[in-house]
Amino acid sequence: MVEVYLHDNKDTPENFTDAHNSGESVSLEELSKIGVIYRYIDSEDKLNELAKERDYKNRDQVSLNLGSFNDDIEAFNNKMAQFYKEHYHEDEEIRYIVSGEGYFDVRDQGDKWIRTKLVANDLLILPAGIYHRFTLTSAKRDVKAVRLFKDEPKWEAINRDTGRLSSARENYVKTVAV
Repeated sequence: MVEVYLHDNKDTPENFTDAHNSGESVSLEELSKIGVIYRYIDSEDKLNELAKERDYKNRDQVSLNLGSFNDDIEAFNNKMAQFYKEHYHEDEEIRYIVSGEGYFDVRDQGDKWIRTKLVANDLLILPAGIYHRFTLTSAKRDVKAVRLFKDEPKWEAINRDTGRLSSARENYVKTVAV
């Protein structure tokens, strides 16, 4: 089952896959206030229902572990660093965890990191324009996930450090303004 809490902000390039639990829990209701939707999905039928409900027409499945990089630790570490760089997308990001585990970090309205640990049967929907990042857990370093798409997959990550603000980001900020 999902764990959600404030990140302790003590991550480094060497330990960002550790839990970094500040001890301060975050409720699913608080997540929903920033547009993040969590669901527990325990069957393919329920996943298909959600896909139909949200008009997701395409999907694929990805495996992320050292083996998926032909045991090339440098390539694996480079990809992990890329996923952990703070960014947003112009489309929703939807992940359903089939096996393994990983962390999605999202920014709250006060710009704090909220860490969400996902395991098998957890599904997370991130709204277009939300700053986020992803990593595997240090305990497993393995995840198999289904990615859902409304149309053809578009995966341009717009890194925060570029300062680029698209209409997706501007619209997201308006939806969560306090």
